[in-house]
Formats: sequence, C-alpha cells, structure tokens
Amino acid sequence: MSQAFVREPEGGEAFEDLPDRPISPHTNFVTPEGLAQIEAEVARHQADFAALGPDDKADTARITRDLHYWTARLGTAELVAPTPSDEVRFGSRVEIEREDGTKQSYRIVGEDEADPAQGSIAYVSPMAKALTGKTVGDTVEVNGHEVEITAVG
Repeated sequence: MSQAFVREPEGGEAFEDLPDRPISPHTNFVTPEGLAQIEAEVARHQADFAALGPDDKADTARITRDLHYWTARLGTAELVAPTPSDEVRFGSRVEIEREDGTKQSYRIVGEDEADPAQGSIAYVSPMAKALTGKTVGDTVEVNGHEVEITAVG
C-alpha cells in the first residue's frame, strides 16, 4: 500500500519533528540590552516548557525548537560594551539624512535584537556595513542611494 494512503497518527506527532530555526553564520555580537533579551527568551521558553502537559505535543515541539535556538544564541553571544566614539561602530546610534531630505536614526545592534521599525539594524545589514567606520559629514551609498551621516552617538 502506498504511504499516501496511510493515516497519520493521532495526537499531533507530525509536530514532533519541526525543523530547527536557522542560526546565522555571523559572529553573535550583542549589546548589553541584546544579551538581556536573549537571557529573557531562554528563561521564558524554559518556563513555558515546564508548564507543558503530556498532551501538549505541538506546543512541546515548538517550545523545544525555540529553546534550542535561544540557548544556542546565548552560548555564542559575544558582548560588545558600548564605547563612545566619533566613528560609527557596533552599538552606535547614527542619524542620517537621505537624498530627499528624510532624516532617520538607527542603532547598530546584534542580529537578534535588530528591529528596523523600532530604529535598530543588524550590524550585518547593508546599511550598517556602509556606515561602520564613517564619521559625521561622510556620505555613503546604500542600495543605489546616498545618505549623509549627520550625527553619531
């Protein structure tokens, strides 16, 4: 009989083999806030796992996968302490002005704490790579558009 016609087991066993969340090949640099976020994720997932019952198979699979990810990220985290500088670097807040006069501000952070909508970008992003090492007044090109650095903090 073809496997296509075999009934799946009851109880959510299909969830037991969720694929792992991909882990970035880049060095896991983190700010102090980023390290605290990772530690909080590990603690939250550990608490969620402890609260599971034997019939919570789908939740067990999901939480186990996420706990594995966050534990791995915690184990590879390399804390980068903030250091004041006139030069853009990891942890810097950078204000830029685009060609059309639009002003934006970003903080360059680790991959797990990056949230462009909230003003933080990963240090491996094209924008962060272009800005790193530059100072106020420098102009860089990102995705075919020029931006000028107006402040570094």
